[in-house]
Amino acid sequence: MNAASSLHPVLALLLAPLLPGVINRIKALFGGRRGPPLLQLYFDLWKLFRKGAVYSRTTTWVFRAGPLVNFACLVAALALLPLGRVAAPVSFAGDLVLLAYLLGLGRFATVAAALDTGSSFEGMGASREVQFAVFAEPALLAGLAALAHATQSLSLSGMYAAWPAATLPVLALLGAGLFILFLAENCRMPVDDPNTHLELTMIHEVMVLDHGGVDFGFVLWGSALKLWVLGALLAGLLPPPATGHPLADLAVGAGWLLALAAATGAVESVMARVRLLRVPQLLVGAGVLCALGLLLTFR
Repeated sequence: MNAASSLHPVLALLLAPLLPGVINRIKALFGGRRGPPLLQLYFDLWKLFRKGAVYSRTTTWVFRAGPLVNFACLVAALALLPLGRVAAPVSFAGDLVLLAYLLGLGRFATVAAALDTGSSFEGMGASREVQFAVFAEPALLAGLAALAHATQSLSLSGMYAAWPAATLPVLALLGAGLFILFLAENCRMPVDDPNTHLELTMIHEVMVLDHGGVDFGFVLWGSALKLWVLGALLAGLLPPPATGHPLADLAVGAGWLLALAAATGAVESVMARVRLLRVPQLLVGAGVLCALGLLLTFR
């Protein structure tokens, strides 16, 4: 393991809150507004981590553990995740399955915390989250299976280090499918608007309404880390950098993630949110794209 591999999780923890800032600034640029500061999430986290928390008497330890378990799962996922040509700090055969399970465990902790409040409002958001996960998780597994078969590797680091073992059509299909999953899993447009508080449209935000103070700080930080984790899966499909220096490769990978955040802001600026009844169809489409990519690897 080189220095760049061990630096990746640290870099992700430090720079992940910058991704929502880039998205918001791009959206403000499209709207002709000044928009919030690029470092707004850092200011919010600093304020929230200095506050206490108020808990309802109807909640239990499940509610308190939800944000921490989700955050811990995402940090563990960072340890398994390569960034472009930079290998992960921890790599072994089958780690792609563990990555999917860590994301699923983080989702379960968030949903359980929402249900623990006893609020039908948060229960509504939890049911939507679980319903959409039924379609999103098989698509993610199909995409990872396509990469594994194309590269003949069961390790995430081995899969992304073998670029371009997969053909261009396979990479295009996987890139399109994973980009849809990236938007859906992070509750971005056209699946959900993270800035809305309308009861009929909220998915992720409704599950964390009762969190405050330090707990809500971990929720926001965890959301930024999830942008980084799923974005790194996409960044690995992009052309490798010209340099072979590990630290330079790490910087290029971080640059791809910032570019992906800018592209997300552009998508949110030109697309409207689809109806909730259409979201499963969108996720099924992502699954079909990843499955087609998997089938093409058998040629």
